[in-house]
Amino acid sequence: MKVRRTPWWQYVIGAVLGVLAGMGLASYGEQTGLSLIGTPWVVAGLLAVLGVIVLVLALQVHKYANTDPKKRPHSFINPTVAVNTLVLAKALGLAGGTLAGWYVGQILMSISHFEAPFYHDAIIQCAVTAIICIADMIVGIIGEWLCQLPPNEGPENPKIAEAKRKQGVSTAYRNQ
Repeated sequence: MKVRRTPWWQYVIGAVLGVLAGMGLASYGEQTGLSLIGTPWVVAGLLAVLGVIVLVLALQVHKYANTDPKKRPHSFINPTVAVNTLVLAKALGLAGGTLAGWYVGQILMSISHFEAPFYHDAIIQCAVTAIICIADMIVGIIGEWLCQLPPNEGPENPKIAEAKRKQGVSTAYRNQ
């Protein structure tokens, strides 16, 4: 099984869907009088802690994967932890982009009511949480990159492939 990097357009689609959903929620709240906008501060804190945890795990996987096997310390990094860290990084990146869109959508629909104390507080909460979600998306993208394995010395290594190509060209040239 070959794992591929998450394409950039998936983050964009998540953010656009998040904006539309956030705008829809804020619009629904204005129409019905049941306001559901805003976020508790604990959500921003949990998202920030989750981003730090994923970044620390990804840095450990990166350090382990890029260390010479003979010099590796005996640590808790094993293939299962490495794969779980990769999955966490991918999920954090996509969720961060989508949630950032969600909170930005709420801000866009509520900005006209900024003078009202309730909307003022909700917009501030959404803005802080959106910034943390964007940071989580960036951490997810970086964490996904950190979990890449370095190329091995097998046939798919660019150096080996280039050497074989040059060797094939030189032998073909000599045979003429």
